[in-house]
Amino acid sequence: MVDKTIAVEVAYALPQKQKIVSLVVPEGTTVLEAARLSRMDEHFPGLDVEGSALGIFGKTVPKPAERELKAGERVEIYRVLIADPKEVRKQRAAKAKEAKAEEANKG
Repeated sequence: MVDKTIAVEVAYALPQKQKIVSLVVPEGTTVLEAARLSRMDEHFPGLDVEGSALGIFGKTVPKPAERELKAGERVEIYRVLIADPKEVRKQRAAKAKEAKAEEANKG
């Protein structure tokens, strides 16, 4: 009996460097197993694959050690966010409002 295999990809990106690794893995391989097999941490020193959030095509997978991959799926290893995007937008809006108020007071 021949074990079936599937082709998948694993992706990781920093602002200045991105990498996608193509893998052929046995059917039943999980999201976490594929992330490990990609050896992405060899390309990105300091990357903690085990501790990173993982997803498929932009959607986080809550239990990557349990979710089996389907052929053609792309596993994504997510970076820890330094700033909350909502908070950054709020701060930017507050600064714009302040600048607009100052401009109005000048005129």
